[in-house]
Amino acid sequence: MKTFHKIIFSGMIAATLGTGCKKSLLDVNPRDQLSTTVFWKSEKDADLALTGLYNYLYATGGNWGCAQYEIMGWDGYTDDVYSQHDYGGGRSATSSGITPTSGGYVANYYANNYRALAAINSFLANVDKVLSGDKLTQYKAEAHFLRAFNYLYLAQLYGNVPLITEDPFKLDFNKGMAKTDKATILQFVLDELDLAIAGLPNQPYTGGHAVKGTALGYKVRALMELKQYAAAASTAKQVIDGNKFSLNPNYLANFYKSGQRSSREIMFSVVFQAPNMIHADAALNVAMHRWGGFAGTQNLIDAYEDGDPRLTMSWFFPGDGADKGWPFDDPAVASPGAGEWPANFYIPKKWLTPGVRNPDYGLQGENDFVLMRYADLKLLYAEAQNEAVGPDASVYQQINEVRARPGVDMPSLPAGLSQAEMRERIRHERRVELPMEGVRYFDLRRWGIAKQKINGFAPNPAFPTIQLKYEDKYEFWPIPQTEIDRNKGVLEQNPGY
Repeated sequence: MKTFHKIIFSGMIAATLGTGCKKSLLDVNPRDQLSTTVFWKSEKDADLALTGLYNYLYATGGNWGCAQYEIMGWDGYTDDVYSQHDYGGGRSATSSGITPTSGGYVANYYANNYRALAAINSFLANVDKVLSGDKLTQYKAEAHFLRAFNYLYLAQLYGNVPLITEDPFKLDFNKGMAKTDKATILQFVLDELDLAIAGLPNQPYTGGHAVKGTALGYKVRALMELKQYAAAASTAKQVIDGNKFSLNPNYLANFYKSGQRSSREIMFSVVFQAPNMIHADAALNVAMHRWGGFAGTQNLIDAYEDGDPRLTMSWFFPGDGADKGWPFDDPAVASPGAGEWPANFYIPKKWLTPGVRNPDYGLQGENDFVLMRYADLKLLYAEAQNEAVGPDASVYQQINEVRARPGVDMPSLPAGLSQAEMRERIRHERRVELPMEGVRYFDLRRWGIAKQKINGFAPNPAFPTIQLKYEDKYEFWPIPQTEIDRNKGVLEQNPGY
């Protein structure tokens, strides 16, 4: 299947040279000649190649900027956020529907994950030529983690996908690649994560490279996708008992650079560093404020309990001034109903560096995008344990500790909840603890309630006839049509498309 092999080949090259935001799916330029005949000659080559594997976290992910893992874009696919300018493709996906020709994340996660996997496969096939001992063990463990990371997204989004593990330089370009079923892909993810867990350092995450706890956290996510709740709870407990992570006493510090590198709550992130690696759109402020790029829905705002400080930590409200972090001198800028902003929505505060005044083009943003937090893992433990055995004391402990974080200080849950009541409490807590963190879309699909919550949802209460769309077939996203066209008779489209 030649197209797949072109994806794989360009991915291997990008791993050694670094990725660019505008790289085409089939972009194979004269730098292809950087092959195993001139690479893999020294330890430095291994260092460069491993850096290249992580560079896929910055790859194109939609209409906005360069970073595929601009995770706030995911909430535009849900009932939490309205994306006025379709960042990540959420607005078009939930209004016009998801099709094989959809752009944004629907197309880009498929293409970029396979590019990344090609690079990872090449890395694993060659790194032992230049490394040995503990360094080889750790580098291979990081590659196994990243291979699991990419395949987990593919399984969650597209279901049955080709499973490719060979060195791209040794693949038969005339051989087709059939799909592998989702359950097998997820089992492969678990196997890869076990290899990563065995070889990664058992230390706190400090930004950039995955550690043992990172891989354990993603193993929990994979087990939850498989509904293996007892195993998920046991794996999450390993992280909790390991004491390498803890809740940050400052909730908002997890989202701003000044507090991120010292936060023991962050388990994995996309790391930025000005001036070499910065956000697009003026540190997010132009897209998220001046353009109304991501707006909280009334439905989400109403979900917060009375007195929950995470509400005002995450969102601006009419009348907020500089004392509450409002960044503009002109109140008409980024006010709902004025300028670019639609009425009846709420302006995000999360992810935007506090203290910046009148942000505009040219501002360099470098807040890391957090892909997994310890609070997420604690809530996953509570969910898994509740599903496995019911609301025992450990379930209460984990969810209450998240609620009792200093500065949040929400009261403990009432005693005596049934399993079903605790399930709803946990789902609520995930929604208000993790908004704009790319979690809710996957939660809704995993819980089997995405259609119930999204289909027919009116994001703006002033216009109830404008409703979102979610169909049963979206449980498996379509394979991009360009891939189907180039591989007729070999690669089958997912059902319903």
